[in-house]
Amino acid sequence: MSLVSATNIAIWFALYRQFNEQANGSFSNTSGIGLMMLLCAAYVFGCAFRSVLPRADVQRICLFDTWLSSVVVGRTVATVAEVCFAAQWAIILHQLGTMTGAETTVNIAWIIVPLIVIAECFSWYAVLTTHYLCNAIENSIWAVVFFLVGIALCRLLPEFHGPVRWAFIVAILGIAGFLAFLMTVDVPMYLNRWRANLAAGGTLLHPLEGLRDVSRRWVVTHDIAEWREEIAWMSLYFSMAVWSSLALCVGYSLEDQLPRYRTEPAIVTATPASERTTPATASTTPTAQHTATIDAAAPSRN
Repeated sequence: MSLVSATNIAIWFALYRQFNEQANGSFSNTSGIGLMMLLCAAYVFGCAFRSVLPRADVQRICLFDTWLSSVVVGRTVATVAEVCFAAQWAIILHQLGTMTGAETTVNIAWIIVPLIVIAECFSWYAVLTTHYLCNAIENSIWAVVFFLVGIALCRLLPEFHGPVRWAFIVAILGIAGFLAFLMTVDVPMYLNRWRANLAAGGTLLHPLEGLRDVSRRWVVTHDIAEWREEIAWMSLYFSMAVWSSLALCVGYSLEDQLPRYRTEPAIVTATPASERTTPATASTTPTAQHTATIDAAAPSRN
């Protein structure tokens, strides 16, 4: 994961250099791409930090004995990164929805970030209290958000053709795979942990007690059994999710080229019945008018 993260950082710097050169020194004011790159940086570097210093929040386990591995630090980094990632999706959907007049897409863009903020609140409550059910709710909200993103992209499909439409199709398929993972692996994992904790008679921490706990306690372990269930989501999260963040920057930067791939509806203009003429009338009327004009203009012959 560290190698993948290093590659992701290199790609971000390559994109930054490319967009900065295109902007001719005014990078931050170029069609919002500066903001998109800033949001992407928060996600790319945040995920890199979490991949180099992995930890499991509720279990309080980590690989390295350092205060940087504390849950409060890691969860804070994750919160900022995930809200920035959601903001990227909101911005690009608003861009595309406004360009095409797709109100459904625009409306979905407006609710993405608020829903993710709610999900982050559930995540923090789960971390502080060790309540796995809140983790399940958090990831269910992520599923709802990306289901809505999929709907927004489906709404945009008829508006474009060529490579842009294919890019939307690839994104929709990726979202479908992500939703399948959440519903069959991630959410059930947290529900099973919640049920197991209930069966074992485990007690929850008070949020203030939990805040002290996540700030001071981290357990270093290299036991693969402790990490087995975390490997799947971490591997996907720190690779494919980051690639999608980088791809959103590229997509946003192509705003000026998108009109080339717009699907223009055929315009049919109906001729009113009062202006319709038969072929015979159309062929004789101009001739008669022309003859009358010549007769009126010609001098009388006496």
